[in-house]
Amino acid sequence: MIRYILTFICAFCTYLVLTAGSGDIWLWSAFEIVTGLIIAFVVSLASAKWFCRGADYRMANPLRWALLGLYICIPFFLELIRANIDVAIRIITGNINPGIVKVNPGLTTGFGQLLFANSITLTPGTLTLEADEKTGDFYIHMLSVPREMVKQKTADAADLFSFFKIHEWVRRIAE
Repeated sequence: MIRYILTFICAFCTYLVLTAGSGDIWLWSAFEIVTGLIIAFVVSLASAKWFCRGADYRMANPLRWALLGLYICIPFFLELIRANIDVAIRIITGNINPGIVKVNPGLTTGFGQLLFANSITLTPGTLTLEADEKTGDFYIHMLSVPREMVKQKTADAADLFSFFKIHEWVRRIAE
């Protein structure tokens, strides 16, 4: 039953965001709200089993969503800015040392691994090539691999980012 409720809430909120500004009840008209409720009900009946496959509903906790928003706005954004500046400097100076690094951040949930892999891929100069779900290993292509990291069999996840320990943020959010 909870999967239907969660899917209904997500579908209704998505509908409200897409139709904002259409009416006189705050941002929506009464017709839009009723239509949204009907569409969300139909969507939840049709797709709840697809959206909520497992019995793990830890991401339904609003605190985790708040942490995710905070993560995107502060640590990820600052690392993104730093990576853009670093890539620009490396392109201008030609100081690159590309390579592939194996990292195991110790994440066990699918969402945690997805969030970490996307955080790596969205940061300029790095790209997640492969993520092994069973072992939790990530193979990451880097524009410039530090010499210390080349010698290690498995690099430390904290060495990938300058300011924040992104893997620990992901663990707080998704694990």
